[in-house]
Amino acid sequence: MTVRRRPPGGPPRLGARDPGTAQRRPGPARREAVTRKHERGSLIPPPPDLGSGGAPLPISTRGLTKRYGELVAVDSLDLDVVPGEIFGLLGQNGAGKTTTILMLLGLTEPTRGWARVAGFDPTRQPLEVKRRVGYLPDAVGFYGAMTGRANLRYTARLNRLARAESEPRINEVLEQVGMANRADDRVETYSRGMLQRLGIADALLKDPTVLILDEPTTAIDPIGVVEILELLRRLATERGLAILLSSHLLSQVQSVCDRVGIFAAGRLIGVGTVPELATRFGESDDVIEVGLDLGPDSLGDPSKLTAALGRIAGVTKVVAGERVGDPFLVRAESGTGPRVRAAILALAAKGRLPLTSVREVVPSLDDIYRRALEQRGLASHGQVAA
Repeated sequence: MTVRRRPPGGPPRLGARDPGTAQRRPGPARREAVTRKHERGSLIPPPPDLGSGGAPLPISTRGLTKRYGELVAVDSLDLDVVPGEIFGLLGQNGAGKTTTILMLLGLTEPTRGWARVAGFDPTRQPLEVKRRVGYLPDAVGFYGAMTGRANLRYTARLNRLARAESEPRINEVLEQVGMANRADDRVETYSRGMLQRLGIADALLKDPTVLILDEPTTAIDPIGVVEILELLRRLATERGLAILLSSHLLSQVQSVCDRVGIFAAGRLIGVGTVPELATRFGESDDVIEVGLDLGPDSLGDPSKLTAALGRIAGVTKVVAGERVGDPFLVRAESGTGPRVRAAILALAAKGRLPLTSVREVVPSLDDIYRRALEQRGLASHGQVAA
């Protein structure tokens, strides 16, 4: 992460924040104690001992908690992100995602627990963390009257990169993010998607091991979103970057993330791949969508077709479509879906079903997220965290 200072007499930055606020660091932290406890009563483990030569995880937290008075913004967060992984921190606005990121960057001090980023304590070693982390905030700030390349040169100077080293690096990152052909245009002419691309280039300039992105695709057109998500996948695959992506846009998280953490009211209530989360929070039954051609003969009678489907072993319920042509939904016991689909195909082969299509209904991340909140009693939770 780079904190930009406005150059003497320089033009104002687009979307710039108060630099005094951005560069303020927390005071010295109190000595961590292994005997400190979670609110739930379990011991917080000590930070990992890497003296034996073990490589640190890009991101690791245990019992990480942040309070603002009576409000618990982040509650006992345990999280690990591994190299080459895109981890999606998923939650509604106000769930505590940004507060988590600020603690990982050393910009706010945790109330309890610990975090390690690339092996360093963000509270006590914020400069070491900033040298290794590329950060893209939700509002990207650049100097609008300067070109994209000039903005990156300014970032390189702030990071004390020599000109001989920085120029090839600038060319490389501009090429990586697809901005080489617009690098010498003024930033004030850029679209929101182009600003996000330049922001990623800015974050990559110091060759980080960790990339943290806060709502990277907000207010970007659909084509721009696809391009940015494809770029993130390439960075994780080709460079082995660990990427923490915070978002409330479920479909985008599902399309690019290796694992997802569901965040609600400051708590991480579920972690895993989308299939793993679907097993934990999805439907208890297998659901199969069956398309049927309802003709005028008896074979096309919905009641007879419903009965035929219902007699298949493992099927618990059959719901006919509300309108002619709508698919039937077949619910089957968990784990029997493949066998039920095979039985449906066998009936069609014997001419007993006018089958047009058959597919398993896989729960979307929207469904999983809603069910996860419902199971924890948080679907209508009124508490708001930053």
